[in-house]
Amino acid sequence: MAQIGKHTFDICKDYVDDVITVSTDEICAAIKDIYDDTRSITEPAGALGVAGIKKYVELYGVSGQTLVAIDSGANVNFDRLRHVAERAELGEGREAIIAVTIPEKPGSFKAFCKAIGKRQITEFNYRYHTDREAHIFVGVQTHPENDPRAALLSSLTEQGFPVLDLTHNELAKLHIRHMVGGHAARVSDEVVFRFEFPERPGALFNFLNKLGGQWNISMFHYRNHGAADGRVMAGLVVPEDERHLIPAALAEIGYPYWDETDNPAYKLFLG
Repeated sequence: MAQIGKHTFDICKDYVDDVITVSTDEICAAIKDIYDDTRSITEPAGALGVAGIKKYVELYGVSGQTLVAIDSGANVNFDRLRHVAERAELGEGREAIIAVTIPEKPGSFKAFCKAIGKRQITEFNYRYHTDREAHIFVGVQTHPENDPRAALLSSLTEQGFPVLDLTHNELAKLHIRHMVGGHAARVSDEVVFRFEFPERPGALFNFLNKLGGQWNISMFHYRNHGAADGRVMAGLVVPEDERHLIPAALAEIGYPYWDETDNPAYKLFLG
């Protein structure tokens, strides 16, 4: 057994001269790969071998070889899976996290979604700050080969959108994405609604297109969780003398909605 182990080590030395390191996102992607193939869930250390092999293939352009990783360890609890699911798409290069600056005026969200094109928006966070420009925190579906993150960033820049890539920013991924918002002292006449709409590519753009530019959007939160329905929370600035127009406008959209303007959680943290 010792001789076999030494022989295997010598073979590995011929191919790999450096230690290969992987990120948290890449480990999460490996956990997802193992689950998709075997329906077993490993702890992060147990998926390290698969993550390392994927990185090795990517770095050295390996093909025509059989590569083996040891899948071990089940020291994972149900709560930890939330973190794994949140980061797996990033590790696979199938999601980008970006910050984009857009003009603070009706129709800006719609214009941004149009610039994204047919890419699926996976997350959208916004809260009104000033009357000049808005900073939005956005997740966008990408593909490591057919539509890489670099192509998305280049496309938005060419269309005039200042964009900051946050895909590898740990603070942004761990904390900022959940903290975008807060009270907006300069927002008045705000009403808040929850919506549900069928989840499919372009659904968010269609929703904003139906919502139209009649009223300014002061707050927006959306996150794709792989469910059949997309869930949105939106704040609209609607003067008191126009409130009677809301039911007809929302009925025209045709999606289920709930008025959350008097929700105590909204009033406490966002109102």
